[in-house]
Amino acid sequence: MKHINIITLGCSKNLVDSEKMMGQLQHGPFRITHDADGPADIVVINTCGFINDAKEESIDTILQYANARKKGLVQEVIVTGCLSQRYKDTLKQEIPEADAWFGVHDPQDLFAYLRQKYSFESQERVLSTPSHFAYLKIAEGCDRTCSFCAIPLIRGKYISRTIESLTQEAKQLADQGVKELLLIAQDLSYYGYDLEKRSMLAELLEELVKINGIEWIRLHYAYPRKFPFAVTGLMGREPRICNYLDIPLQHINDDILSSMRRNTDKASTLEMIRKIRAQVPGIALRTTMLVGYPGETRKHFEELMEFVRETRFERLGVFAYSAEEGTHAYELKDSVSKAEKERRVEEIMSLQQSISLELNQEKIGKSFRVIIDREEQDYFVARTEYDSPEVDNEVLVEKEPGLETGNFYQVEITGASEFELYGKLTE
Repeated sequence: MKHINIITLGCSKNLVDSEKMMGQLQHGPFRITHDADGPADIVVINTCGFINDAKEESIDTILQYANARKKGLVQEVIVTGCLSQRYKDTLKQEIPEADAWFGVHDPQDLFAYLRQKYSFESQERVLSTPSHFAYLKIAEGCDRTCSFCAIPLIRGKYISRTIESLTQEAKQLADQGVKELLLIAQDLSYYGYDLEKRSMLAELLEELVKINGIEWIRLHYAYPRKFPFAVTGLMGREPRICNYLDIPLQHINDDILSSMRRNTDKASTLEMIRKIRAQVPGIALRTTMLVGYPGETRKHFEELMEFVRETRFERLGVFAYSAEEGTHAYELKDSVSKAEKERRVEEIMSLQQSISLELNQEKIGKSFRVIIDREEQDYFVARTEYDSPEVDNEVLVEKEPGLETGNFYQVEITGASEFELYGKLTE
């Protein structure tokens, strides 16, 4: 059997694509691994093309395996994903050592190259995550016109999956032992608009909470424009939906938001946050900011800093702007130097670090339900409902007999740092 090693770069949406690829390839004459070290007969690299850093990582990875091919450690190198979708023709000329190139819309062509049949209807997946949680991609593409983002150019128009197909996949995941679903899409808020010209996200959630075995449902990447408040209303009533929302805001200054084509403003953003927190007291809000956008002055940035300081987001990440070909902002003058962009990233993250420490210290002495993700030498590593895997806080739980990965426990918080909590079992 030929050994196929699938390498996944970029976001969780890419990860789902790789898992579905593995789900169908496992029926062929292959031994399938994911992100494995060492030699392989065939390496499939699922690339990311979102921002400069991601593109550089993808190119470096392709070159790494092209070099391994020269040394005889790999027989074939196949490239797919966002970077290949966008720059296929150029990359084929620059990296001839790769054997084949496919875009995000070509899975059937990739499978034909491997002499396998591809089914768009199949929901089989080989999970690369721990067996107790999985990502559920509810839609493909994006209809938004944000000036800085190339995703619509790469992934195309927004296509919602049906509630029936998503419910069926979620049941299959639950049957495999999945207890936590992380709903993802380029934009959760838009789910259903292409089907029935309205948000259907709350309706989807109402079906998912009925599935036996699913205890946590987590929402990632909701767009602030026309946010579906029926979702947070349901969240406040339904214990299986985590009191957690990932809602990238990007900025708060009206001029910058207008140039970004975000179709919202400061007043609307503040009112949205107020309403969400009123509907779901204690909700953990995760957001993302973009600094160094063309035309962002120091005054604009200070307004953003004040917004972060006053709003006290439970979770926050920051990107430095990078010009992406084909986007509206690419035509604008990149007026902020790379060094200044990096300074602004560091300033916001330093502020967020102090906010996170204060919020974590408030948890000391309180008890939380956690799920254990993995075991390390000194601790079990767990998460509360307010934390998503890999990007948020972890709870380091003192080892005790009987604790098992993938199970829920009640833990008292005994200590806190900026991005970690420490706890002990209470039951």
